[in-house]
Amino acid sequence: MRIMPVQLENTNKLIQDYRNYKKEIHTYFDYHPFDSDEERLADLKERSFDREGLATILHELNTEWDAPVQTFHQIERLKDEKSVVVIGGQQAGLLTGPMYTINKIISLLLLAKEKERHLRIPVIPVFWIAGEDHDYDEINHIFLNKGNSFRKHTSPQQLYLKQSISSVPIDQEKILQWIEQAFHDLMETEHTKKLYESIVSSLQASISYVDFFARLLFQVFPEQGLVLIDSAHPSVRSFESEYFKKLIQHQPEISRAVYETVQKLHQLEYSVPLEVDKDDTHIFYHDANNERILLKRAGNRWIGKNEEIELSTEELLETTINEPERLSNNVVTRPIMQELLFPTIAFVGGDGEISYWAALKEAFRAVDPTLKVPPVIPRLSFTFVTKRVQKLLNTRVIEPEYVLNHGIEELKFNWLMSQQDPPVDVLYKEIKQKFELLHKPLRDLATSISSDLGDEAHKNIAFIQHQLEYLKHRTVLKLEEKYEQGIEQYDEIGNQLKPNQILQERIWSPLSFLNQYSNVFISEIVAGKPLSFRNHHYLIYLE
Repeated sequence: MRIMPVQLENTNKLIQDYRNYKKEIHTYFDYHPFDSDEERLADLKERSFDREGLATILHELNTEWDAPVQTFHQIERLKDEKSVVVIGGQQAGLLTGPMYTINKIISLLLLAKEKERHLRIPVIPVFWIAGEDHDYDEINHIFLNKGNSFRKHTSPQQLYLKQSISSVPIDQEKILQWIEQAFHDLMETEHTKKLYESIVSSLQASISYVDFFARLLFQVFPEQGLVLIDSAHPSVRSFESEYFKKLIQHQPEISRAVYETVQKLHQLEYSVPLEVDKDDTHIFYHDANNERILLKRAGNRWIGKNEEIELSTEELLETTINEPERLSNNVVTRPIMQELLFPTIAFVGGDGEISYWAALKEAFRAVDPTLKVPPVIPRLSFTFVTKRVQKLLNTRVIEPEYVLNHGIEELKFNWLMSQQDPPVDVLYKEIKQKFELLHKPLRDLATSISSDLGDEAHKNIAFIQHQLEYLKHRTVLKLEEKYEQGIEQYDEIGNQLKPNQILQERIWSPLSFLNQYSNVFISEIVAGKPLSFRNHHYLIYLE
């Protein structure tokens, strides 16, 4: 396995400035992302955490998912007053969701090892499963390679309410059929049977989509000591009761802080993926059907976005005590809750997460003046290059870094045009220019006779040029037929490295890689040399 850092172009302004540590954006964070361990540790020592209670809940949840022994060892270490966590999270996608979920967990594991070596204290990697999220359409599918394109496999199970994914019973029969269909797109390898059996056994032991997700993560990461938490689990909700009370009591200050910060960031021309209003509460309420309702506030009234429900502040505070499972956080209050629960030495996030965390500093302060946004570390980003793709890149003399930044289409078109001498595009360009020059005296003559005739002459040259473009188009189609094998090779490179002009990790399911290599390639990355979190992206050549 070879791992090479590469530079990605065209990242958004906020992320560019954050990575370059520009003052304009880092004013909105509390710590330098890479050089603040001692400062952060000193701040954490001034706070207290219910480590015993948290460890008890983590033990309960991870036991439910049949976690490996290394996970429970890490949970025990959390009881040590000196211990800290690195944390990041994601929704519970089918078959773990796209590769970026796996890449994020690799980031957590590597960063925990790095911090532990440096600080000489226990550092526990925690993955926060956002089980309260209700966007089923975002997690109910995977993409797999099919020829030189990709096929979307969507779960046949339908949801009609905005329920938290953690509470949705998984239809084992339908999902099993869906898994079998997905495996039809995979080439049979020495790992296929074992992979299929491990997925099916995880499904059969699962009640919800979060259960299925968590069990699969432990199949992929069986020995790395990963600790999982489902933010929607009733035990977690009960543990968060006092913290929800704080969020409700300080809601006006939280909402005002986020709204004002987003306006300031927009004035600096930073793109922030948050749509906020002054009356947002950033808290959801779950009704009798467990449907998730976003609350707005009007004075002492907390009202459903579509007026489905209305509660007084006193009634909502009572809910935190008697029925905390009816409450959940949104993207604003979830980071605050996470910070209140865990002694976090660093949060690991993707570009989108970093963008909205930029709006949260004053919201943290609104809950507690001493509460700080933890160091926010950009997660590691990978593109995996199989032996097959390596061979195609060598055959076509293409640098994968170019494909990641520019795609494959221009390279493919230039190669196709160059198969004729002179090149087709050059030939047609020259002919069009010559027609333009030869026709000009006719247009001039026609215009000198009458303006109407001049207009006809201009239409005539436009018609000729259009016919040339048509002939060029037909020529390209025939060339594509003639050089079909070469075109397919270019398409395969693009499809594998940057499908649909999107990074591989945002499209492809890990299923194809696990089928080809098992989870050994993941273990090798985690056990290998440290990777710098300062680099934008890595190419990983799989042998």
